[in-house]
Amino acid sequence: MADAIDYKIYGDDMQIVEVELDPNEGIQAEAGAMLYMEDGIEMQTTTGGGIFKGLKRVITGESFFITNFVHHGPGKGHVAFAAPYPGKIIPIDLTNFGGRILCQKDAFLCAALGIEIEVAFTKRLGAGLFGGEGFILQELTGDGMAFVHAGGTILERDLAPGERLRVDTGCLVAIASTVEYDVQFVGGFKNALFGGEGMFLAVLRGPGKVYLQSLPFSRMADRIYAAARFEQKGEQKGIGGLGIFGNLISGD
Repeated sequence: MADAIDYKIYGDDMQIVEVELDPNEGIQAEAGAMLYMEDGIEMQTTTGGGIFKGLKRVITGESFFITNFVHHGPGKGHVAFAAPYPGKIIPIDLTNFGGRILCQKDAFLCAALGIEIEVAFTKRLGAGLFGGEGFILQELTGDGMAFVHAGGTILERDLAPGERLRVDTGCLVAIASTVEYDVQFVGGFKNALFGGEGMFLAVLRGPGKVYLQSLPFSRMADRIYAAARFEQKGEQKGIGGLGIFGNLISGD
């Protein structure tokens, strides 16, 4: 049985979650997510159940280690965790989802002690031919609070029985265990290569709740990388930064 914890979420686009712990209560978090902790809270980094569990977390995009924070002092203790990039922290009470929810790889931020994190689904996208990224879902199970992070604006949808929704694989954050899911090739040579979207879509079928994100970290990273490459090429040709201004003045 997971520990019962209270929490507050602060901020808008760069959020933190502050968790309030009673004596002997604890929370587990992705390594490196902790922002601050008060006196009386002890931190212990482990593999969370052995080497095999650590390796399974690596598959889902998390770190090999997980960190437990347990309050051993008197009264209330507080520990806070920060989001890794712009977006929102989504609090999920697993008791409202039948004790099980599926979420995108690397979405996990922290959860009450007692929540289990497993690999739920893996599928290689475009392996060999396109070298596509794998579609991996984490499974969070238990009866307490879990917190996941997503980029940009968060959209919450309740799918009716049989209702079907096709989603960019990177924009999927979390789904209820009652939602059926699969991965589908977009189809069409021009769609795949020139459509500007991913070559694969996650196909969801209700009933159940779905969380979507408007700005996956992979999409943001791609834009930053493309801009950095353009700037680097411009500097090599003498047209980056002040070089562009100088060329305009000289008439080049």
